Amino acid sequence: MYTVLEEFIKSRVSMDSHQLEEVCTYFKFIKTRKNHILLDYSQVSKHYYFINKGCIRVFTHTKEGAEISRFFAFEGNFATALPSFIDQLPAHEYLQTMERSELLCISRTDFYHLVNTIPQFAKIYTEILELGFIVAQKRNYGFQGFDALNKVKWLIKNQPKILVRVSNKIAASYLGISPSTLSRIKSKL
Repeated sequence: MYTVLEEFIKSRVSMDSHQLEEVCTYFKFIKTRKNHILLDYSQVSKHYYFINKGCIRVFTHTKEGAEISRFFAFEGNFATALPSFIDQLPAHEYLQTMERSELLCISRTDFYHLVNTIPQFAKIYTEILELGFIVAQKRNYGFQGFDALNKVKWLIKNQPKILVRVSNKIAASYLGISPSTLSRIKSKL
């Protein structure tokens, strides 16, 4: 149940078996169905999720009601509505499992307890924040001036799991193009 998390931690920091076991005790195993909402738009994020199996999407809606996908996390990664998790204000976005998923869930209180008491876990948190920032920046800057074809090529190069594991409609909402445009481009590549 904790193997994927343990491998994630060991690949990033040196932690003895006692500390690793202690870290794992703070995570609760949960299974979800496909399209399960982990966090609703107006809720405050009180949990961080580590994905053993499955996919989590962070998304919001436009004023017109269209969905905009902002972030995807797959096996071996963490996900939450980070601004809400940090500042404890309503999320204004959703967390949703895109597949039947197996997750390890840790409360905000326990998460920050680990950050404050185990220096290696604090280092992991810093890496999570930095990686999230880098991915968001690459996407934002990478998409500037890109036409639909170049956006799809960027996604194939940088985040190929999205095109394989989520629907065209949802992938298109991440790319900022229509599902029909995405289908047409995919058929030509």
